[in-house]
Amino acid sequence: MKKVDFDNLILFENEDYLVINKPPYLSSLDDRHEAQNILDLAKAHTPDAQLCHRLDKETSGCLVIAKNPAAYRHLAMQFESRKVNKVYHAVVEGIKEFSDELVDRNLLANNKGIAKVSKDGKPAQTVFNTLKTYYAHTLVECKPITGRLHQIRVHLAYLKSPICGDTLYGGNPLYLSSIKRRFNLKKETEELPIMQRVSLHAYSIGFKGLDDKEIFVNAPYPKDFKVLVNQLEKTS
Repeated sequence: MKKVDFDNLILFENEDYLVINKPPYLSSLDDRHEAQNILDLAKAHTPDAQLCHRLDKETSGCLVIAKNPAAYRHLAMQFESRKVNKVYHAVVEGIKEFSDELVDRNLLANNKGIAKVSKDGKPAQTVFNTLKTYYAHTLVECKPITGRLHQIRVHLAYLKSPICGDTLYGGNPLYLSSIKRRFNLKKETEELPIMQRVSLHAYSIGFKGLDDKEIFVNAPYPKDFKVLVNQLEKTS
């Protein structure tokens, strides 16, 4: 991955917090296989930087960074009391009409970092709403109430609505040839999926600053997610 310009990722900044639009494929924390990660980039910008939460390596979107210990504690308490409003967008398989669809299923993660619905797991709740339906796919708004590993991905799979590209939880890669009529691939060329990752984006986040004023930030879609949605728009 080419060197990331951290300043270009910043969506919001005050004396206590940074909110960035995390690019896909960039780890939140130290990754043995990568030369750069969000925490190191943030510390180069603000030496006392701490990540307030994490996003999966493949997931793009809103990530909050505290610039001082008091700000970190303040937001940690909001996460603990479930007062942080997080909204994700996902493209799922099938035509789904979700209207405040609550999935309340415990999740259990194994030592390989794979989660599943299990009564022995930790409580997990997510609310889903349909944003738009297409020919054979749906753009879904996902509001996690808790913050378990792979929560949105597993809960959507539980609803038989796996996220496109999420092969770990039953989703299939989405190819242009499957949605575009008269699609011609050049001879001896292998077709790649429109998005080569899980189709999930942390779209917005809302929380209170140290002055108790509401901070609300939206993260624009990255290029690959935008291309996917634009292609699906042509099928709606």
